Amino acid sequence: MLNIEPRYTGKTAFLHLGFRPFFFAALSFGLISIVLWFVIYTLGINIMPNQYPMITWHAHEMIFGFTSATVTGFLLTAVKNWTGIQTVNHKPLLGLFLLWLLARLLVFIPGNWVLPTLAVIDSLYLLLITIAFSQPVFKVKQWKNLAFSGKLLLLFLANIVFYLGLLGYLKNGVHYGLYAGFYTVVAIIFNMGRRVIPFFIEKGLGCPFTAKNYHWVDVSSLWLFLLFSIADILKPNSLWVATLAFALVILHGARLYGWYHKDIWKKSLLWVLYVGYSWIVLGFLLKISAVLFNTSPFLALHAFSYGGIGMITTGMMARVSLGHTGNNVFDPPKILHLVFALLFIGAIFRVIFPLFFYDAYHYWIGAAQILWIIAFSLMFSVYAPMLIKARVDGRYG
Repeated sequence: MLNIEPRYTGKTAFLHLGFRPFFFAALSFGLISIVLWFVIYTLGINIMPNQYPMITWHAHEMIFGFTSATVTGFLLTAVKNWTGIQTVNHKPLLGLFLLWLLARLLVFIPGNWVLPTLAVIDSLYLLLITIAFSQPVFKVKQWKNLAFSGKLLLLFLANIVFYLGLLGYLKNGVHYGLYAGFYTVVAIIFNMGRRVIPFFIEKGLGCPFTAKNYHWVDVSSLWLFLLFSIADILKPNSLWVATLAFALVILHGARLYGWYHKDIWKKSLLWVLYVGYSWIVLGFLLKISAVLFNTSPFLALHAFSYGGIGMITTGMMARVSLGHTGNNVFDPPKILHLVFALLFIGAIFRVIFPLFFYDAYHYWIGAAQILWIIAFSLMFSVYAPMLIKARVDGRYG
C-alpha cells in the first residue's frame, strides 16, 4: 500500500522548516544591518550604546547574525533531506528564531546588564542550533555530517571567546573570537559549496556535464585552511599566512577549474555561486598582497565576506527557497540577475577600487553599502512572501 503524504491546505508555512524563518531573518537583517551601518559609518551618526564599539558590532553581526542565520536555515533544511528525519518545526523552531532575534535587538538597549545577558542568549542560540542539527545525524549514524556539527560547535565557542573579550575577561578575546568565527564560517561555506555547487551546476546547465572533483584537493584544502586560519589569527600578515594562502589559491583554483562550464553564465543561480567562490580565491590572493606589498588586510577580509560569503549565501538562499517551496528552480525570478549583479559590483567598489584609489576609500564603502541595500531590498521583496506562504504544490514543508 502506498504511503501518500496528505495535502497541506493551510495558507502559511513559516514554521514548517528551518529555511523559512532563518532565510527571512537573514534577508531582513542583511538589509537592516547595512542600513544601520551606512548611518553609523558613512553618515557618521553613532546610534550604538557606548559599551559596544560600532565597528565591533558590525563585524560580529555579519558573522554571528546574518551568516549564522543563513547557515542555520540551510543546515536545518539540508539535514532533513540527508537523514529523512523532520527537523525542529513549529514552536521549537519559533523559539530558536526568537532567540536569534532577541540577540540582534538587545544590543541597542543601554545598561550594564545588557552585554552579559546578550552573551548568554546569543551563545545559547548557537548551542541549540548545534544540537538541533546533530540529533538527526546521530539518530541515523551519518557520521560524515558530524563535520558540520563540529563547525557549529566551533562557532559557538568562538562566540563565547568574543563575549569574554568584550566583557573584559579575556585579553584579545574580541580579536580571537571574531576571526575564529569568521574562518569557521568560511570553512562551512567550503563544506556547503563542495557538496552542492557541483551538483547544482550538473543539474542546472540543461546539458550533459560532470563536474570534476579531486580527492587530493578536498583533503589538502581542508587541512591547509585550518593551518591558514590559525596562522592568521595568531600571526596575522606573516610569511606563513602568505605561503598558506598561495597554496590555497592553487587548490581552490583547481576546484573552480573542475567545476567550470561556459553555460553557467546563462543561469543566475549558477554563476552567482561560481563568482562568489571566486571571490574567496581572490581573498587569498589579497592576503598574499597584504603581506608582500602592505595592502590593507581589510580588502582581503571583504573579498571573503562581501564578495564570497555575501554572494554564495544569497545564491544558496535563492536556490534552496525555490526548491523547498515547490517553485521551479530552472525558471528562477528574472530579477535575480540584477540582484546578483548589484552584489558583484558592490564587491568591486568595496575591494577592488580601494586597491587603486585608496584616497576615496570612504566613498567606495558608501557606494558598496548602497548597492548591497538595493540588492537585498529587491531580494526581500521577491522572497519574503515565498518564505511565508505554503508550498505551491500543496506539500508540507
